[in-house]
Amino acid sequence: MEHAKGNMTSNDRHEEGLIQFIAENAGAKMLALTSSFPYFFIGKIIQVMDDYVVLSVETTNVAELEGREWHLHIHDIEVFYIERDGWPLIPQLKETGGDG
Repeated sequence: MEHAKGNMTSNDRHEEGLIQFIAENAGAKMLALTSSFPYFFIGKIIQVMDDYVVLSVETTNVAELEGREWHLHIHDIEVFYIERDGWPLIPQLKETGGDG
């Protein structure tokens, strides 16, 4: 990812900043949207390993995939939100039955 020190491309700096920001928020709840299946994850950031975030997934669009640790490649995350003090909470998205 990093070329010679001081010779980083804008993409390198962007990815490095993203990795650092997510790592600094370990322990917080995160919503991550990806372009590939299963498309979205909500869970607690456990840690960042290289360019992967380890997420303890509470909710995703496939119930059988919940309650597990997922390793998401940070480069594959299209959109994300991390809960922080004073910011809105990520809502609970559990199925409660009913018509839809």
